[in-house]
Amino acid sequence: MKNKLLYLSLIAVSLLTACDRNLDIVNPNQLTAQSFWKTDADALAGVNAVYSTMHRGGISRWMLFYYIIRSDEGRSQSPATDIVNNMDQFLITDYNYGNAVAVWNDNYIGVNRANQVIDNVPNIPMDATLRNRYIGEAKFLRAMYYYHLVTLWGNVPLILQTSVVGDKPASATMAQVWAQIEKDLTEAAAVLPTTYSGADVGRATKGAAYALLAKAYMQQQKYTESLTPLQWLVEGEGKTVYALVPNYRDNFLITTENNRESVFEWQFQINTAEYTDDDSQTPNQNYGTSIAQFFGPSGIGWSDGEAQRWPTREFYDKTTTGARDPRLAASFLFDSTNVKGPDSTIIYGQTFTQRYGRDNKRVWFRKFQNDHWKNEEGYRSPNNWRYIRYADVLLMYAEALNATGKTTQAYPYVDQVRQRAGLPTLTMARPGLTQTQFLAQLKHERVTELSGEGHRWNDLARWGDLGPQLASRDPAFSTFVKGKSELLPIPQLDRDLNPNLTQNPNY
Repeated sequence: MKNKLLYLSLIAVSLLTACDRNLDIVNPNQLTAQSFWKTDADALAGVNAVYSTMHRGGISRWMLFYYIIRSDEGRSQSPATDIVNNMDQFLITDYNYGNAVAVWNDNYIGVNRANQVIDNVPNIPMDATLRNRYIGEAKFLRAMYYYHLVTLWGNVPLILQTSVVGDKPASATMAQVWAQIEKDLTEAAAVLPTTYSGADVGRATKGAAYALLAKAYMQQQKYTESLTPLQWLVEGEGKTVYALVPNYRDNFLITTENNRESVFEWQFQINTAEYTDDDSQTPNQNYGTSIAQFFGPSGIGWSDGEAQRWPTREFYDKTTTGARDPRLAASFLFDSTNVKGPDSTIIYGQTFTQRYGRDNKRVWFRKFQNDHWKNEEGYRSPNNWRYIRYADVLLMYAEALNATGKTTQAYPYVDQVRQRAGLPTLTMARPGLTQTQFLAQLKHERVTELSGEGHRWNDLARWGDLGPQLASRDPAFSTFVKGKSELLPIPQLDRDLNPNLTQNPNY
C-alpha cells in the first residue's frame, strides 16, 4: 500500500490543503475542489490524501509526545525547555505553543480532507461497492482524528462538512464528539472489507473500525457496548483474520510490517528528497516519521523523549523456563537490555558501557527505533507505527469482560498475551482474582505488553488514575492539577479567530 497511497495522493494533498485558503485571484490552470472530483481516480487520490495526513510532523511526532511523554511512563530531559514544560511537566503558559498547535491543526487537516471525500465521492459515477469503501475509509479516518482531538482537548468543534473560509463552528460537547465517532465507525465497519491484498494492504478494514469503536466506547466507560465490536474481533470473523505473531519483536521491525497481529498501522516510507514535515510540497513530501530521531538515545537521536525507569521493573514475571520476559529487551534500550548488563548491551553498534558508562540509568523506548537495521537515526524513518495491535484488542476484551462482571471469562484473553511471551498463564499464576484485583493485574499487563505505543495516557484517563499521586514514579505529576491538566488548552490563535470556541476549564 505504501507506494500506491503515497504517489497517487500527490495532487490531491496539494488540492485538499489549498482549498482552505481564501484566494483573491483564481488561477484558471489550477485544479479547484469543484473541478477535481470527477473520476474514480480522483476519489482514490482524495482518500489517499486523508491517509497522508499521518505523515505530517504534528501527528507523526508531536502527538506521540503528548500520549507517551505526558503519561507516567515517559519523561523529557530535553534542552528545549518548552518541550519539558508543555509536554511533560504540565507547566503550560503559552496557549499557542507551536507543537500543540501543530497537533491540533494536523488533526483538523485530516478531518477536512475526510469531509471532502464524504461530501464529493457520492456524486462520482463509479462502482458502487468501491465508492462505499472509499467513503467508509474516510469515515474511519475522520473518527480517528476526532478520537485524538477529543482525548487531548475534550470539547472541540465538530466539523462534518468541507470547511470554507469564514466558518466559525462552536465547541461541541465531548458527548457529541464521541457520538459522532461512534456513528462514523459503525458506518465504516458496515462497508469496509475484512482484508486487502497487494498494494492495498494497510488500508482501514472492518476490524480496524471495530477496534477503534471499542476504544471509543471504553474511554467513555461504555464497557457493555464495547463487547459487541470486540466479540467480532476475538470470537467472530476477526478470529480468522488476526492472531498474535510468535515473536513479539516482529511487531516493531521494518521487515515484518502489516503482519497478522496488525489491526491498523500507519504506513511510513523513506523519501530521500524530503526536506519538510509538510505533506503538500510535491514532490518533496514527507512520507516518513521523525519520532525515532526525537526518541533516539543520546548521541544517536535528540533524546527529547525517553522512558521512566519504573516500567522496566514491571517485567518481574519469569518465563516457564525461568528466563526473563523477552518483551523487556524489545521495549527498552537501557543498561540491561541484554540481561548480562551494560558491557553486553548493544546500543546502535556500541556497548552501553562504551556510550554511557556503566552507571548511567537512563532508559529509552525501543519499539519504533531502527537499531535492528542501522546504527543511526534520522528524520525519515520508514518504520510503521503500529496503531492498534491484536494484543491490545485481547487485553481490551479482557478488561471489558471484567468490567461487566465476567471476570472468569476474561482470563483466557490475558493468557494468550502472556503465553506468547513465554510466561505462565494468568489462569495458573493468579487464579480466582476479584474484579478489582483483575483490573489491577490488567494495568500491569498493559504496561508490559504496550509500553511506548501511545496507549498509556488514555489508559490512565479511562481508569481515573490521572493525578498528583503519580508523582511517586513520575515527578512531573507533582504539578498536575485535577480538573485542568487532563486536557490541553484550546489554542488561543483559534479562539481569537473564532469567538464561538470555549476554553477548557481552569485555563
